[in-house]
Amino acid sequence: RSLIGRTGCGICGVESLADAVRQAAPVASNFSTDVAAVYRALGQLPQLQAVNKLTHSVHAAAWSDASGQIVLAREDVGRHNALDKLIGAMAWRGMDFGQGFAVITSRCSVEMVQKAASVGMPMVVAISAPTALARRLAESCGMTMVALARSDSFMVLTHPHRLVQNREQAAS
Repeated sequence: RSLIGRTGCGICGVESLADAVRQAAPVASNFSTDVAAVYRALGQLPQLQAVNKLTHSVHAAAWSDASGQIVLAREDVGRHNALDKLIGAMAWRGMDFGQGFAVITSRCSVEMVQKAASVGMPMVVAISAPTALARRLAESCGMTMVALARSDSFMVLTHPHRLVQNREQAAS
């Protein structure tokens, strides 16, 4: 294209990658959780995806508290839109973005990291792999990125200090 795009994910139509990727604000949260909480949240999410049960074609973004209890979930055909809906619903309710983690049913792109960091989310758990650019941005802004999250395994790619094996052991 010869014009910078007026709508889209933020990358479509830009003239250079430097124009599309803005540095995310540092994530300033002392949030931590245990590994079991991530698995609990992953296990709950399918039951909260009513539209996906019918269509098998939409993404979800959910918010979990430190115990792994999903407290809010939103769906949309677009992965960016699902996260936007989650952030909007959280803001509407006055929820604390710094005390929990997002679970997304998609890959974690740079735009997803930018959105999550812009509101201060300390951790994003994605069922798919991130882009290299998203990983670098999460590292630089202090966000914990968990990827390839399944019922029996996941990878912690950045800032692993927010995840502990057993919260009770870590406190003692």
